[in-house]
Amino acid sequence: MRNRLISSRLNKRRPLRWIFTGGIITCALFLIAAKKVISWTSTDKYCMSCHIHPHAEQTWRLGTHYNNSSGVVTHCVECHLAPKGKGYLYTKAKHGLKDLYGYLFKDSADINWESKKLIENAKKFVYEESCLECHQNLFPVTLSKEGSDAHLFYTLSSDPPRCINCHLGVGHFDRSLIHARDTSFGVTKSAEAVVFTEPAKVEKFENFTEKIPGTGVSFRMIAVEGGTFRMGSPDNEPLREPDEGPVREVSLSPFWIGEVEVTWDEYLAFFRETSSQGRTEGQVVTSRKVDAVSGPTPPWGAPDQGWGKGSRPAITMTWHAANVYCRWLSMKTGKKYRLPTEAEWEYACRGGTQTPYFFEGDPKKFTSEGFFKKIFRPDTSNIASYVVYKVNSSSRTAPPGQVKPNPLGIKNMSGNVAEFCSDYYSESAYAADSVRVDPRGPSEGQERVIRGGSFKSDARDVRSAARDHTKTKAWLTTDPQMPKSIWWYSDCIDVGFRVVCEPDSQILTKK
Repeated sequence: MRNRLISSRLNKRRPLRWIFTGGIITCALFLIAAKKVISWTSTDKYCMSCHIHPHAEQTWRLGTHYNNSSGVVTHCVECHLAPKGKGYLYTKAKHGLKDLYGYLFKDSADINWESKKLIENAKKFVYEESCLECHQNLFPVTLSKEGSDAHLFYTLSSDPPRCINCHLGVGHFDRSLIHARDTSFGVTKSAEAVVFTEPAKVEKFENFTEKIPGTGVSFRMIAVEGGTFRMGSPDNEPLREPDEGPVREVSLSPFWIGEVEVTWDEYLAFFRETSSQGRTEGQVVTSRKVDAVSGPTPPWGAPDQGWGKGSRPAITMTWHAANVYCRWLSMKTGKKYRLPTEAEWEYACRGGTQTPYFFEGDPKKFTSEGFFKKIFRPDTSNIASYVVYKVNSSSRTAPPGQVKPNPLGIKNMSGNVAEFCSDYYSESAYAADSVRVDPRGPSEGQERVIRGGSFKSDARDVRSAARDHTKTKAWLTTDPQMPKSIWWYSDCIDVGFRVVCEPDSQILTKK
């Protein structure tokens, strides 16, 4: 009887054992299969089968993560996923699902790949922990002094930059992103068919073409009649910011302003004549050829970002450099060139209008910010013909001929690159300033006003009243020099400037 009971219990347990054993085997097979899938989908070949954007594999093979003296290859997932044990599976799932969605439902030809390369977007796909997983010794014996200074700043800073702020072109090689002193920048110039011997002669207050003596470079200046306008944006303007008001009535004297932003052709004429190629920021420099105007030291990397120079707007120079350029231009031409005041800039941008833009349109309809605007694209039929901004810029500057001018014949004041003004910036400048005739802003401050939005900007930031300011510390974060450059921003690629020229009293009497 007892044996029967034991036998009966064993018979009842046997199916449970088989189920338990089968479950273990199934789980083991699942884990083995999952590991195989994870391993397979983490290979470079698999990554390249999905990431079919231009030159992804070629630029990786040209970079030092592949093409190096040690022969060590850094694979895709080692940069673009968090390290194993530090969020590897989570980041793999997150990026994998996003990539799968893009692969199935998006046309790769419509994706703005240039925008993906910008540092603010690259940060989303490169993990700091992954950089440090491999580069554990930040002070190898082969590191240069500038590199040691930069890495020391990184280790001691409470808010350090990301590794790719300085090493953006390492994983995918881009000659324009090499973080090194470019002593050859601006040295070579093409032969000029015409070299001007004297500047433009201006006898009346009207549009004229300036000529820079000793060069073949010229540029157009637009005559802006003096007048009165309401500066700033009213409380009911869509997407306005508090520092754009209160609206105040301002009167301005006549002035000339550049038809387009200062181009590379113009800026390089200044650079070649005044710069000292062997000079560093820490050296004291005596005056050179041009009446005590000492120009820029060599830049780091390629200030034009590899997009080309010529008629494109000059970028990455500091406010100080732009101001010195105006001094140099004044000496070369015998005229009074300077940066525009904030009031002059807005008056010229508006071209007689008081609407959010100098053309028709509602900022709420033009903006691409917000969840639904990412799904249902904004109406760009009008704004894109006047402004180079985030939606139509391909994430780079454009030559001036891409857009229509404003009512005064001025191009790109609302976009392409933001522009320096002479004023110090203050959030409460409009409320505090009692000057209503030719105002020049606060008497002191830390940062300068910039206006106009850029190729990175949303439609809200290219409105005529939109304001911004320089961010000197942030824009020099990755400059490895001690002291940091007074001539070039290392971390700002979308700000330039245009010039204003003051007419003398004799010219105004001949209008």
